[in-house]
Amino acid sequence: MDSGILVIGIAGGTGSGKTTLMKRLIEAFQDQVTVISHDNYYKRHDELTYEQRCQLNYDEPAALETDLMARHLEKLRRGESVDCPVYDFTIQNRSQDTVRIVPKRVIIVEGILIFENEVLRSLMDIRIFVDTDADVRLCRRIKRDVNKRGRTLESVLEQYQKTVKPMHEMYVEPSKRFADIVVPEGGKNEVALDMIIGRIRRHLEEV
Repeated sequence: MDSGILVIGIAGGTGSGKTTLMKRLIEAFQDQVTVISHDNYYKRHDELTYEQRCQLNYDEPAALETDLMARHLEKLRRGESVDCPVYDFTIQNRSQDTVRIVPKRVIIVEGILIFENEVLRSLMDIRIFVDTDADVRLCRRIKRDVNKRGRTLESVLEQYQKTVKPMHEMYVEPSKRFADIVVPEGGKNEVALDMIIGRIRRHLEEV
């Protein structure tokens, strides 16, 4: 492992509980963890209006600049900092800002499609897939998009039926086969969480 850094990938469908699992790991290891999110690598579309950007398919691999994320992760593994793009969901476009990501002993890579890309997943030491019932995931997505991203219920449901569900079945669900660990219910699964925390703790003690 490069520079004594452990890279953990957390994938799973929208609303599966990836963020909850990630937060629990951050709580356990505090400043020894840094996070890089695939969502921030959605492609910029300044040439389109907001209405046009809302019609794009954000759930297929082509929507993301995954090659840039892989280059950034390679640098982080070597112990180098990177300037990560920032995606603004309220305008459906990248913002003008970047955020400086400094490598830590543990790097968490998070996103629905991170196992779909062979180059990206090859940079991960542990791959975790969070597996949650589709109805539960839809309810969580509705709450998140309406409350935090300013969407209407109708737009969330339309997007789910048009792209989220079919793309999940085409890309996200099949990528589960690349996982080392499949965790039902994400951060609420205390048994799996204890196992993952134990594995990370052993890494930190060894280095």
